[in-house]
Amino acid sequence: LVHCALEGSFVYLSFMGNIADSDSFIASLWKEYGKADARWVNFDPTIVSVEILTVVLDGCLALVLMYAIVKEKYYRHFIQITLCVCELYGGWMTFSPEWLMGSPNLNTNNWLYFWVYLVFFNSVWVLIPGLLLWQSWVELKKMYPKGTSLGKKFQ
Repeated sequence: LVHCALEGSFVYLSFMGNIADSDSFIASLWKEYGKADARWVNFDPTIVSVEILTVVLDGCLALVLMYAIVKEKYYRHFIQITLCVCELYGGWMTFSPEWLMGSPNLNTNNWLYFWVYLVFFNSVWVLIPGLLLWQSWVELKKMYPKGTSLGKKFQ
């Protein structure tokens, strides 16, 4: 839902003009976050590219995952792992280029913008996929019968 509603609106607003010039409620949320990371207010091709992929691919994977969880489908953990890896990769590609350039667009001097907007809000996108990856690891481990090995199967 976050991908489709918030990030989808970010992509839409980015293509319809500059978020800084928009007066919509959603634009005001992005303007506020833009106080911590200026790339979200002005058209940054890296951010918009990552968000297009996030909205389309991750949004679709999230819908498929919700269905797989509710209907207890066999492919649930495959989708969950794929989505989590996409989330972690998206976060890395959002911040790694910025860090390599010395973080010129990040407001690291203001406590609220740095610790709440940048660290806390973005760590959620690392913590939750990390926990879901761990959950999938545990569930997949349970499915593997103990005491079996490839060598025993061929003897």
